[in-house]
Amino acid sequence: MISKRIAVIDIGKTNAKFAIVDTKDFDEIAVFTMPNKVRQGPYYPFFDVADIWTFLLDKLKYTQAKFGIDAVSVTTHGASGALISADGQLAAPILDYEHTGPENISNKYDVLRPKFAETGSPRLPAGLNLGAQIYWQCSLDSSLLDRTAHIVTYPQYWGYRLTGILACDVSSLGCHTDLWNPFSRNFSSLTDKLCIRDKIAPARQSSDILGSVLPEITKFTGIPSNTPVYCGIHDSNASLIPHLLGGHPPFSVVSTGTWVIAMTIGGRSISLDPQRDTLVNVDAFNNPVPSARFMGGREFELLLGGIEDTSIDYQTLREVAKEGPMLMPSVVTESGPFQGRQHVWIGDEPLYGEPQRMAAISYYLAMISSQCLSLTGHDGPIVVEGPFARNRGYCIMLAAAMQCKVYAASSTTGTSTGAAMLTIETDTKLATPISEEFTYEESDIFFRYAQRWYTALED
Repeated sequence: MISKRIAVIDIGKTNAKFAIVDTKDFDEIAVFTMPNKVRQGPYYPFFDVADIWTFLLDKLKYTQAKFGIDAVSVTTHGASGALISADGQLAAPILDYEHTGPENISNKYDVLRPKFAETGSPRLPAGLNLGAQIYWQCSLDSSLLDRTAHIVTYPQYWGYRLTGILACDVSSLGCHTDLWNPFSRNFSSLTDKLCIRDKIAPARQSSDILGSVLPEITKFTGIPSNTPVYCGIHDSNASLIPHLLGGHPPFSVVSTGTWVIAMTIGGRSISLDPQRDTLVNVDAFNNPVPSARFMGGREFELLLGGIEDTSIDYQTLREVAKEGPMLMPSVVTESGPFQGRQHVWIGDEPLYGEPQRMAAISYYLAMISSQCLSLTGHDGPIVVEGPFARNRGYCIMLAAAMQCKVYAASSTTGTSTGAAMLTIETDTKLATPISEEFTYEESDIFFRYAQRWYTALED
């Protein structure tokens, strides 16, 4: 395989990232980040896409001069899309999906939305269902639907800015939008009910080439005019790509960030429970993937209380597993497998900044992850992607809870690596870079801690 330098635009809920990935070994040879700012508007909070665009153009220009860019790929968080007017501009700002405005007319929307059996999309709060966002936005502004000429999912908004070509990708449409039927691989009945079927851009596979960069992009950044831009992908599904190309089912991948998403490939046959934040994701190759999720990264931040030093030694991990407190669900109650359940500490709550607190938090996140994996029919080993892969307490407890091997992926951002892999042949076989392997023993204290946690959950 000829080595290429891929520019990856990676827009997470918390941070916007830009990475250069070398396809020789899929190392990230340059990574830049900025906060993904939310601005307050007259109607609702929205993402500052102008600020992100300035950041992206600057990094495209800089990295083209330093490394050279052979292709561009895009990955973003889900639950977002762009309404575009006939002049190519946004018809309305892109809503921050955590805004609760769509809940104000949820009773009307619920009459329209398809059942879980059609879409694999659970009814979620705030604007987490893209269909609910669009319905609510149009209720605020009676002229918005008429002003909207095109609707694209979020990765393809950035692809549109780069190429001028309109599209959606199947993984973003399959990310609990209510707009997609993952089983028929087509738009759901909701697009007709919302009168947007003729406005929503064509669905394409994530690995399709969307087009080449626009002349004005070439002029500003120096990127050659024939540089391909790939269609793009939902970020959690980007994390799944290396394992789809190199793994042997059954296995599961836990993608961590603001959201922790468990995705199971070739697992046990199971009926998903939409009341517990399970869903059917759609992978880069348009296949349905049983999934479950919770807002683990957000919970981690809230529980740390702004403390940045999260280092913890193995002795402390053992002490907390043997005698320490347990945190029970849930910290963020609006999503996850224990929605509406308020968290509680069993035993004395460690103080902020104490290493014992970090250990207990890590165990809590691992145990909630184990619940998500069980709900998706997990079987085989588990690969942890993203920030939690560097948390030994989390990985150790996840192995103990699930009684299987856990592999910590070594890439800084699995999303960027996966997005870069959209540019290679799909029959390429890859080995996932692993930094550490974790196993369990039924006699060890971590396994016993997990069993006590399960028992407490039932009390």
